[in-house]
Amino acid sequence: MDNDFFGDEELALLRAHGIALFARRVIFDARPPLDEARVAALQAQCAGPLPPELLSLWRLTAGGRIDYDLHLHMNGNEESVVWSELFHDGGDGPRDLQGWIDHERQGAQEAAADSGEAWDGKLTLLPFGGFEDCDRVYAVVEPGPDYGHVLAWKQGLPAPWAHELHEDGMTTVAHDLCAAFEALQLDEDPLAPAGDYFTGQALLEYLDQRHQEHGLSLELMDRLIAFYRRAMVDWRTPLAAGTLAQDAPLARVALRHAIATDDAELVARLATADVTLHGPLLGSAIATDLALSHGAHQAAQALVQAGAPVAHDALDYIDSAVSPELVGLLLQRGAEPSATAIAECVACGAPAAARLIAEAYGRSHTDLAGTYAAARDGMLAELETALVEVHAGRLTHYLGPAGLAKRVDHLQSFSL
Repeated sequence: MDNDFFGDEELALLRAHGIALFARRVIFDARPPLDEARVAALQAQCAGPLPPELLSLWRLTAGGRIDYDLHLHMNGNEESVVWSELFHDGGDGPRDLQGWIDHERQGAQEAAADSGEAWDGKLTLLPFGGFEDCDRVYAVVEPGPDYGHVLAWKQGLPAPWAHELHEDGMTTVAHDLCAAFEALQLDEDPLAPAGDYFTGQALLEYLDQRHQEHGLSLELMDRLIAFYRRAMVDWRTPLAAGTLAQDAPLARVALRHAIATDDAELVARLATADVTLHGPLLGSAIATDLALSHGAHQAAQALVQAGAPVAHDALDYIDSAVSPELVGLLLQRGAEPSATAIAECVACGAPAAARLIAEAYGRSHTDLAGTYAAARDGMLAELETALVEVHAGRLTHYLGPAGLAKRVDHLQSFSL
């Protein structure tokens, strides 16, 4: 599978540095393989035989880390599933294989008791990877048509988390483990990332540490990175050929890239190529939602001008200083003015945009002053509490103390 790129000696050297290759993907911080006694103990807890692909993985490495993108359709959303861990024996809480198995067994036992049914103590779904408590990957270990399938589960979040799943979701990743690994991809080039935090960052940092502290050669490291980058998706070639619109998942990657880089010209090219601008793009967020929440205002304007839909509450999720021109365009295309949107614009340092929304709100409401005051006071309380927690070292916040203080000052000094 991977011997077309590395020789046996190179594979052995990589393994000595905690790196293993499986189904054309890179596992790092790789653990020793499971012995046959442990495999038998795991088998005894399952309703059917362990899938052969999972056995192959565990006989290569019984746990480690992976660093790829995985997008799945779940509960009507386009979800980014975080599958960064392969659970292993003796791992800490969120990485412990037997710990997650015990968690599933307890849940199955409780569900059986609630329904009044007997349970034989055997798992039908075996958890073997994921990320902390919120994302989990399972192998189906029950005989039947779904045997060997790999499933992904994602935890629902409370309603205030905009555009996230609000109830737990589960969907199929692939029909077997090798195909599931091949579904892992790189949306962006890790050597030319679109942002400060990017897929591939954890692997590159691991390799740098192995080079600096443990003697991993630069030549072998570069070859591994070249191998890793084989998982990069290519939407540029089909865009140039005029066929990108025929591949919806790839088109969504391209559109997310246009928003991440705030590239209005690319948005226009995608629209001209008949790439759909409708439907969820990340979570439940449509393209204009995503652009506004990321501060990609040029991309947002290009999207609206190209006919992308605008959600009625689009203005409520502004998180950076926005121009009154863009706000005016959004209002024209269906965004509804609200006191929350006014307060968001004020806090972000966009008073002209805030006044424009206030004028639009006032044309159809008589409670502007009171409603805005309530929204402002609620936002101020949240920001001031966060600022105290950040200064005390009990909280980290993406705005940092200076950013939080600036938003507090904006809200305190503004008046309608």
